[in-house]
Amino acid sequence: MPHKPLTLLAFDPKAHADSFSAEHTARLRDLVTLLAPNPLASFEDTAARVLLSQTEILITGWGAPHLGAAELAASPHLRLVAHLAGSVKPFLDSAIGARDIAVTSAADANALPVAEYTLAAILFANKKVFALRNAYREARHASAWAELAPGLGNYRKTIGIVGASRVGRRVIALLKPFDFEVLLFDPLVDAAEALQLGARLVELDTLMKTANVVSIHAPLLPESTGMIDRRRLALMRSGATLINTARGAIVDQDALIEQTSSGRIDAIIDVTEPDILPAGSPLFDLPNVFLTPHIAGSLGTETRRMTDMILDEIERYIQGKPLQHRVALSELEHQA
Repeated sequence: MPHKPLTLLAFDPKAHADSFSAEHTARLRDLVTLLAPNPLASFEDTAARVLLSQTEILITGWGAPHLGAAELAASPHLRLVAHLAGSVKPFLDSAIGARDIAVTSAADANALPVAEYTLAAILFANKKVFALRNAYREARHASAWAELAPGLGNYRKTIGIVGASRVGRRVIALLKPFDFEVLLFDPLVDAAEALQLGARLVELDTLMKTANVVSIHAPLLPESTGMIDRRRLALMRSGATLINTARGAIVDQDALIEQTSSGRIDAIIDVTEPDILPAGSPLFDLPNVFLTPHIAGSLGTETRRMTDMILDEIERYIQGKPLQHRVALSELEHQA
Protein backbone atom coordinates (compact mmCIF):
# COMPACT_ATOMS: atom_id res chain seq x y z
CA MET A 1 0.00 0.00 0.00
CA PRO A 2 1.36 3.46 -0.85
CA HIS A 3 2.04 5.81 2.02
CA LYS A 4 -0.93 8.19 2.48
CA PRO A 5 0.20 10.93 4.88
CA LEU A 6 -2.27 12.29 7.41
CA THR A 7 -3.03 15.75 6.08
CA LEU A 8 -4.76 18.84 7.42
CA LEU A 9 -6.15 21.81 5.47
CA ALA A 10 -5.79 25.29 6.96
CA PHE A 11 -6.95 28.28 4.89
CA ASP A 12 -9.93 30.50 4.14
CA PRO A 13 -12.25 28.40 1.96
CA LYS A 14 -13.82 31.52 0.43
CA ALA A 15 -10.42 32.67 -0.80
CA HIS A 16 -9.92 29.28 -2.47
CA ALA A 17 -13.45 28.73 -3.74
CA ASP A 18 -12.19 27.97 -7.26
CA SER A 19 -8.95 26.21 -6.35
CA PHE A 20 -10.18 22.63 -6.28
CA SER A 21 -12.01 21.14 -9.23
CA ALA A 22 -13.59 17.70 -8.81
CA GLU A 23 -10.45 16.24 -10.39
CA HIS A 24 -8.20 18.09 -7.93
CA THR A 25 -10.23 16.88 -4.97
CA ALA A 26 -10.11 13.30 -6.22
CA ARG A 27 -6.35 13.50 -6.76
CA LEU A 28 -5.82 14.94 -3.28
CA ARG A 29 -7.80 12.11 -1.71
CA ASP A 30 -5.79 9.58 -3.70
CA LEU A 31 -2.54 11.05 -2.39
CA VAL A 32 -3.32 11.68 1.28
CA THR A 33 -5.68 10.91 4.12
CA LEU A 34 -7.52 14.04 5.18
CA LEU A 35 -7.90 14.42 8.94
CA ALA A 36 -10.87 16.78 8.50
CA PRO A 37 -13.08 17.42 5.46
CA ASN A 38 -12.98 21.20 5.75
CA PRO A 39 -10.11 23.66 6.21
CA LEU A 40 -9.35 24.95 9.70
CA ALA A 41 -9.60 28.70 10.31
CA SER A 42 -7.80 28.55 13.65
CA PHE A 43 -5.38 26.35 15.56
CA GLU A 44 -6.42 27.67 18.97
CA ASP A 45 -9.03 25.19 20.20
CA THR A 46 -8.44 21.76 21.64
CA ALA A 47 -9.88 19.93 18.62
CA ALA A 48 -7.46 21.71 16.30
CA ARG A 49 -4.51 20.83 18.54
CA VAL A 50 -5.54 17.17 18.47
CA LEU A 51 -5.60 17.26 14.67
CA LEU A 52 -2.21 19.02 14.56
CA SER A 53 -0.74 16.31 16.79
CA GLN A 54 -1.45 13.77 14.01
CA THR A 55 -0.59 15.90 10.97
CA GLU A 56 2.27 15.02 8.62
CA ILE A 57 1.32 17.40 5.80
CA LEU A 58 -0.27 20.78 6.39
CA ILE A 59 -1.83 22.40 3.32
CA THR A 60 -2.13 26.14 3.86
CA GLY A 61 -3.35 28.99 1.69
CA TRP A 62 -4.72 32.52 1.82
CA GLY A 63 -6.17 33.18 5.27
CA ALA A 64 -4.13 30.43 6.93
CA PRO A 65 -3.97 30.67 10.73
CA HIS A 66 -0.63 31.58 12.26
CA LEU A 67 1.80 28.67 12.54
CA GLY A 68 3.99 29.72 15.43
CA ALA A 69 6.16 28.06 18.05
CA ALA A 70 3.20 26.77 20.07
CA GLU A 71 1.50 25.29 17.01
CA LEU A 72 4.73 23.69 15.86
CA ALA A 73 5.26 22.20 19.31
CA ALA A 74 1.78 20.69 19.02
CA SER A 75 2.73 19.12 15.66
CA PRO A 76 5.42 16.51 16.38
CA HIS A 77 4.81 14.59 13.13
CA LEU A 78 4.68 17.58 10.80
CA ARG A 79 7.09 17.13 7.89
CA LEU A 80 5.70 19.29 5.07
CA VAL A 81 3.92 22.62 4.86
CA ALA A 82 2.50 22.97 1.34
CA HIS A 83 1.27 26.50 0.71
CA LEU A 84 -1.49 26.85 -1.86
CA ALA A 85 -0.61 30.50 -2.55
CA GLY A 86 2.37 32.85 -2.77
CA SER A 87 4.33 34.15 0.20
CA VAL A 88 4.46 32.12 3.40
CA LYS A 89 5.59 35.12 5.48
CA PRO A 90 2.10 36.24 6.59
CA PHE A 91 1.45 33.08 8.62
CA LEU A 92 4.72 31.19 9.11
CA ASP A 93 6.85 31.77 12.19
CA SER A 94 10.65 31.70 11.95
CA ALA A 95 10.60 28.98 14.63
CA ILE A 96 9.98 26.47 11.85
CA GLY A 97 13.65 26.79 10.91
CA ALA A 98 14.59 24.79 14.00
CA ARG A 99 12.56 21.79 12.86
CA ASP A 100 13.10 19.28 10.06
CA ILE A 101 10.05 20.53 8.17
CA ALA A 102 10.04 21.24 4.45
CA VAL A 103 8.07 24.22 3.19
CA THR A 104 6.90 24.51 -0.39
CA SER A 105 4.85 27.22 -2.04
CA ALA A 106 2.94 27.91 -5.23
CA ALA A 107 4.53 31.35 -5.48
CA ASP A 108 5.97 30.57 -8.92
CA ALA A 109 2.50 29.70 -10.20
CA ASN A 110 1.02 32.83 -8.65
CA ALA A 111 3.71 34.99 -10.26
CA LEU A 112 2.62 34.12 -13.80
CA PRO A 113 -0.74 35.96 -13.94
CA VAL A 114 0.88 39.01 -12.29
CA ALA A 115 3.55 39.01 -15.01
CA GLU A 116 0.88 38.58 -17.69
CA TYR A 117 -1.10 41.52 -16.30
CA THR A 118 2.09 43.59 -16.23
CA LEU A 119 2.97 42.76 -19.84
CA ALA A 120 -0.51 43.80 -20.97
CA ALA A 121 -0.23 46.99 -18.89
CA ILE A 122 3.14 47.90 -20.42
CA LEU A 123 1.93 47.38 -23.98
CA PHE A 124 -1.27 49.35 -23.33
CA ALA A 125 0.63 52.12 -21.51
CA ASN A 126 2.97 52.82 -24.41
CA LYS A 127 0.08 52.66 -26.85
CA LYS A 128 -1.82 55.18 -24.67
CA VAL A 129 -4.82 52.87 -24.90
CA PHE A 130 -6.73 54.26 -21.95
CA ALA A 131 -6.28 57.95 -22.81
CA LEU A 132 -7.22 57.40 -26.45
CA ARG A 133 -10.19 55.26 -25.51
CA ASN A 134 -11.47 58.17 -23.42
CA ALA A 135 -10.76 60.67 -26.20
CA TYR A 136 -12.53 58.51 -28.81
CA ARG A 137 -15.53 58.00 -26.57
CA GLU A 138 -15.81 61.75 -26.11
CA ALA A 139 -15.12 62.74 -29.74
CA ARG A 140 -17.01 59.90 -31.45
CA HIS A 141 -15.22 60.54 -34.73
CA ALA A 142 -11.84 59.93 -36.33
CA SER A 143 -8.93 62.09 -35.25
CA ALA A 144 -5.15 62.35 -35.51
CA TRP A 145 -4.65 60.11 -32.50
CA ALA A 146 -0.84 60.16 -32.62
CA GLU A 147 -0.95 63.95 -32.33
CA LEU A 148 -3.12 63.66 -29.23
CA ALA A 149 -0.61 61.28 -27.65
CA PRO A 150 2.98 62.36 -28.43
CA GLY A 151 5.43 59.47 -28.28
CA LEU A 152 2.70 56.92 -28.95
CA GLY A 153 3.90 53.36 -29.56
CA ASN A 154 5.96 50.50 -28.15
CA TYR A 155 8.88 50.48 -30.58
CA ARG A 156 12.23 50.99 -28.81
CA LYS A 157 10.71 52.22 -25.58
CA THR A 158 12.57 51.84 -22.30
CA ILE A 159 11.01 49.71 -19.57
CA GLY A 160 12.23 49.97 -15.99
CA ILE A 161 11.76 46.94 -13.73
CA VAL A 162 12.08 47.63 -10.00
CA GLY A 163 12.92 44.32 -8.36
CA ALA A 164 14.16 41.02 -9.79
CA SER A 165 11.56 39.07 -7.83
CA ARG A 166 9.77 36.03 -9.21
CA VAL A 167 7.35 38.37 -10.95
CA GLY A 168 10.04 40.82 -12.04
CA ARG A 169 12.05 38.04 -13.66
CA ARG A 170 8.98 36.67 -15.43
CA VAL A 171 8.14 40.13 -16.74
CA ILE A 172 11.66 40.55 -18.13
CA ALA A 173 11.33 37.16 -19.84
CA LEU A 174 7.95 38.10 -21.33
CA LEU A 175 9.41 41.35 -22.68
CA LYS A 176 12.12 39.60 -24.71
CA PRO A 177 10.15 39.29 -27.99
CA PHE A 178 9.54 43.06 -28.08
CA ASP A 179 11.77 45.93 -29.19
CA PHE A 180 12.37 47.30 -25.71
CA GLU A 181 15.39 48.35 -23.73
CA VAL A 182 14.90 46.87 -20.28
CA LEU A 183 16.48 48.46 -17.21
CA LEU A 184 16.61 46.73 -13.83
CA PHE A 185 17.11 47.99 -10.31
CA ASP A 186 17.72 45.42 -7.62
CA PRO A 187 20.37 45.77 -4.88
CA LEU A 188 20.75 41.97 -4.67
CA VAL A 189 21.55 41.47 -8.37
CA ASP A 190 24.86 42.24 -10.10
CA ALA A 191 25.35 43.51 -13.64
CA ALA A 192 26.24 40.11 -15.06
CA GLU A 193 23.12 38.46 -13.68
CA ALA A 194 20.98 41.33 -14.94
CA LEU A 195 22.38 40.87 -18.45
CA GLN A 196 21.72 37.16 -18.25
CA LEU A 197 18.12 37.92 -17.36
CA GLY A 198 17.84 40.32 -20.31
CA ALA A 199 18.19 43.71 -18.63
CA ARG A 200 20.75 46.40 -17.89
CA LEU A 201 21.39 47.04 -14.20
CA VAL A 202 21.07 50.69 -13.16
CA GLU A 203 20.54 52.74 -10.02
CA LEU A 204 16.94 53.44 -9.08
CA ASP A 205 17.17 57.18 -9.78
CA THR A 206 18.56 56.47 -13.24
CA LEU A 207 15.74 54.04 -13.93
CA MET A 208 13.12 56.55 -12.78
CA LYS A 209 14.60 59.29 -15.00
CA THR A 210 15.02 57.13 -18.09
CA ALA A 211 12.13 54.69 -18.39
CA ASN A 212 8.96 55.28 -20.37
CA VAL A 213 7.28 52.74 -18.11
CA VAL A 214 8.34 51.97 -14.52
CA SER A 215 6.97 48.66 -13.20
CA ILE A 216 7.33 47.78 -9.52
CA HIS A 217 8.04 44.19 -8.49
CA ALA A 218 10.00 44.61 -5.25
CA PRO A 219 9.01 42.90 -1.99
CA LEU A 220 7.61 45.07 0.79
CA LEU A 221 10.45 45.34 3.29
CA PRO A 222 11.42 48.11 5.72
CA GLU A 223 13.92 49.43 3.19
CA SER A 224 11.42 49.38 0.31
CA THR A 225 8.50 50.97 2.14
CA GLY A 226 7.93 54.39 0.58
CA MET A 227 10.89 53.79 -1.76
CA ILE A 228 9.04 55.36 -4.71
CA ASP A 229 8.68 58.69 -2.96
CA ARG A 230 7.86 62.23 -4.00
CA ARG A 231 11.41 62.94 -5.20
CA ARG A 232 11.62 59.79 -7.30
CA LEU A 233 8.18 60.24 -8.83
CA ALA A 234 9.23 63.75 -9.81
CA LEU A 235 12.20 62.23 -11.67
CA MET A 236 9.90 60.39 -14.08
CA ARG A 237 9.66 61.61 -17.65
CA SER A 238 6.56 63.59 -18.59
CA GLY A 239 4.09 61.16 -20.14
CA ALA A 240 5.69 58.12 -18.49
CA THR A 241 3.61 55.46 -16.74
CA LEU A 242 4.02 53.92 -13.29
CA ILE A 243 2.73 50.36 -12.87
CA ASN A 244 2.39 48.82 -9.41
CA THR A 245 1.37 45.18 -8.98
CA ALA A 246 3.59 44.60 -5.92
CA ARG A 247 2.51 46.33 -2.70
CA GLY A 248 0.84 49.69 -2.30
CA ALA A 249 3.09 50.84 0.54
CA ILE A 250 6.16 50.83 -1.73
CA VAL A 251 4.79 54.01 -3.34
CA ASP A 252 4.12 57.30 -1.56
CA GLN A 253 0.44 57.39 -2.45
CA ASP A 254 -0.08 61.09 -1.69
CA ALA A 255 2.83 61.94 -3.97
CA LEU A 256 1.42 59.66 -6.66
CA ILE A 257 -1.92 61.44 -6.46
CA GLU A 258 -0.12 64.78 -6.82
CA GLN A 259 1.85 63.66 -9.88
CA THR A 260 -1.10 62.01 -11.62
CA SER A 261 -3.50 64.85 -10.74
CA SER A 262 -1.17 67.24 -12.56
CA GLY A 263 -1.40 65.03 -15.66
CA ARG A 264 2.39 64.81 -15.84
CA ILE A 265 2.51 61.00 -15.50
CA ASP A 266 0.04 58.14 -15.87
CA ALA A 267 -0.43 55.16 -13.55
CA ILE A 268 -1.75 51.60 -13.75
CA ILE A 269 -2.32 50.53 -10.17
CA ASP A 270 -3.48 47.14 -8.89
CA VAL A 271 -2.36 47.59 -5.27
CA THR A 272 -2.85 50.50 -2.91
CA GLU A 273 -2.37 51.41 0.73
CA PRO A 274 -4.79 50.55 2.24
CA ASP A 275 -5.68 47.66 -0.04
CA ILE A 276 -9.28 48.89 -0.24
CA LEU A 277 -9.21 52.63 -0.81
CA PRO A 278 -11.66 55.02 0.86
CA ALA A 279 -14.51 55.82 -1.50
CA GLY A 280 -13.37 59.42 -1.84
CA SER A 281 -9.86 58.64 -3.09
CA PRO A 282 -8.94 60.67 -6.19
CA LEU A 283 -7.39 57.52 -7.68
CA PHE A 284 -10.89 56.29 -8.56
CA ASP A 285 -11.63 59.30 -10.74
CA LEU A 286 -8.39 60.50 -12.32
CA PRO A 287 -8.64 59.90 -16.09
CA ASN A 288 -4.94 59.01 -16.36
CA VAL A 289 -5.07 56.40 -13.59
CA PHE A 290 -6.20 52.87 -14.44
CA LEU A 291 -7.12 51.32 -11.08
CA THR A 292 -7.94 47.65 -10.54
CA PRO A 293 -8.92 45.93 -7.25
CA HIS A 294 -5.86 43.72 -6.60
CA ILE A 295 -6.70 41.27 -9.40
CA ALA A 296 -3.30 40.78 -11.04
CA GLY A 297 -2.53 37.66 -8.99
CA SER A 298 -4.25 34.30 -9.32
CA LEU A 299 -8.04 34.51 -9.39
CA GLY A 300 -10.77 32.14 -10.54
CA THR A 301 -9.45 29.32 -12.68
CA GLU A 302 -5.89 30.67 -12.33
CA THR A 303 -5.86 29.40 -8.74
CA ARG A 304 -6.00 25.86 -10.12
CA ARG A 305 -2.50 26.29 -11.54
CA MET A 306 -1.36 26.71 -7.92
CA THR A 307 -3.32 23.61 -6.90
CA ASP A 308 -1.65 21.60 -9.66
CA MET A 309 1.75 22.77 -8.44
CA ILE A 310 1.10 21.91 -4.79
CA LEU A 311 -0.39 18.50 -5.57
CA ASP A 312 2.69 17.76 -7.70
CA GLU A 313 4.89 18.76 -4.75
CA ILE A 314 2.95 16.53 -2.36
CA GLU A 315 3.33 13.63 -4.78
CA ARG A 316 7.10 14.25 -4.95
CA TYR A 317 7.28 14.31 -1.15
CA ILE A 318 5.41 10.98 -0.91
CA GLN A 319 7.71 9.44 -3.52
CA GLY A 320 10.82 10.70 -1.73
CA LYS A 321 11.79 13.01 -4.60
CA PRO A 322 13.24 16.51 -4.17
CA LEU A 323 10.70 19.29 -4.02
CA GLN A 324 10.86 21.67 -6.99
CA HIS A 325 9.44 24.73 -5.23
CA ARG A 326 10.90 24.44 -1.77
CA VAL A 327 11.02 27.71 0.16
CA ALA A 328 14.51 28.68 1.34
CA LEU A 329 13.65 29.71 4.89
CA SER A 330 17.01 31.46 5.30
CA GLU A 331 16.03 33.89 2.51
CA LEU A 332 12.57 34.77 3.79
CA GLU A 333 13.65 38.17 5.11
CA HIS A 334 14.39 39.31 1.54
CA GLN A 335 11.18 37.92 0.03
CA ALA A 336 7.69 39.32 -0.31
